[in-house]
Amino acid sequence: MSTKYLQRYSDRDRINHWMIALLFVLAAVSGLAFFHPSLFFLSTLVGGGVWARILHPFLGVAMFLSFLGLFFKLWRENLLNEADKEWRKHSLDMLKGDKSKMPPVGKYNAGQKGVFWLMSVCLAVLLLTGVMFWQPWFANSFPITLRRIAVLLHSASAVALVLGVIMHVYAAIWVKGTVRAMTRGTVSEAWAKQNHALWHEEMTKGK
Repeated sequence: MSTKYLQRYSDRDRINHWMIALLFVLAAVSGLAFFHPSLFFLSTLVGGGVWARILHPFLGVAMFLSFLGLFFKLWRENLLNEADKEWRKHSLDMLKGDKSKMPPVGKYNAGQKGVFWLMSVCLAVLLLTGVMFWQPWFANSFPITLRRIAVLLHSASAVALVLGVIMHVYAAIWVKGTVRAMTRGTVSEAWAKQNHALWHEEMTKGK
């Protein structure tokens, strides 16, 4: 029997996702170059220290705007519900390899929703704080104390975002068949039934 597939993401969604991923890598590389002297060598990947300083804020704004399109499309599907509470309760069992106690979920489970909201908050904080010390455009409009606080919050949000992305990538690789969703836009019916039973039911209803 041939494998049946379900459409999970459109071409536009996938292009947007990979655009965000590319901008994230470039923004992370250029930002980490100034995070600590030992990481300054990363600036060579974007043309050196001067170019890293110039490009980093523009890359950040571009990443935020790209994510904004994804946010407005997906935020409703990422609202937490009762099933998510049950999912979190048994998440440790899942990490140990036992999925038998996991409740059926829709298009996204509680872990995916958590990463989505973490990224949303972090990107919003990064944009707002970044503007406060963006030389020479906006920094002089804010008092020095506020700029120092902004730098601290900016750094903390960047670290949280990087950790969130690492979790996102790890989970996609760990759950076999997930990467296909963002490379080809489809997932097998078996994958959907096992990992997102309610979404599978919705997509196959009447078929």
